[in-house]
Amino acid sequence: MSYPIRLPSDGPLVTVTHPTPIIWLLELHNGLDNRLTETLLAKALLPALDAVERAWRESWRAAQSAKDPEGGRGALIIVGNRAQNRFFSNGLDYDNTMNTPYSTTNFMPLVFCPVMRKLLTFPIPTIAALNGHVFAAALILSLCCDYRIMTDGSIRRAWMCMNEIHFGAAIPVAFTAVIRAKVSDTHAQQAITLEGRRFSPQEAHEVGLIDDIVKGDTEAVVARAQEVAEGKAAFARSGAYGVIKVELYRDVWEAGLRDLILPSVGADDAAAKARL
Repeated sequence: MSYPIRLPSDGPLVTVTHPTPIIWLLELHNGLDNRLTETLLAKALLPALDAVERAWRESWRAAQSAKDPEGGRGALIIVGNRAQNRFFSNGLDYDNTMNTPYSTTNFMPLVFCPVMRKLLTFPIPTIAALNGHVFAAALILSLCCDYRIMTDGSIRRAWMCMNEIHFGAAIPVAFTAVIRAKVSDTHAQQAITLEGRRFSPQEAHEVGLIDDIVKGDTEAVVARAQEVAEGKAAFARSGAYGVIKVELYRDVWEAGLRDLILPSVGADDAAAKARL
């Protein structure tokens, strides 16, 4: 396979590189704030993940065939636009998504949930290199990775936040399932969802949203993520990494199948009006 891979070909929003024989790096670059649009998710991110998995599986099969106990290692890093130090991702392109009749009923089950399931069950360790703000759906995307490395915010302030409560949006079933699976403290769950708290990198680390904090710019975050990736890559050797994650996160991806129609404030109020 030839690198870099740029997807989609008619207007790349994702670039995949292969900086070492066992590490793949996937960069999101949908503008400076990396809004998670339908095009980015369905036509760039998901096929990019497929490409990385295909490449790793080819190397793993070769190692199995050669009976090479050191072969088959691998890890994936996902980072926001490396040309800036402000955003990992600003979340969904919410207004455009919610104003599209197709997206209102189908965006979660047909666009976002497949990406979530792919990441949650990815067969090699995944590391989110959070090089700036991580808002709403981007926070969920990062939680679907196995590890999260975040800038300390010393160059530019950086927040992690689920801000739906502040603009009157419901949180999809699959999103809350991810939060319950990845954040064990119920007080932190409440702060994330019902208070829409903005967590600094230090606060995010305290409640378990991230695993490590790095002082410096995007490249410092990527460098630390690569160190983590190198250290975790051996877990892929047996081929069981993704198989185990299927069962570990089965409740999460099954919850995604229930996200057929996103509940809305309007629907909730209409039901209350009829009831009361």
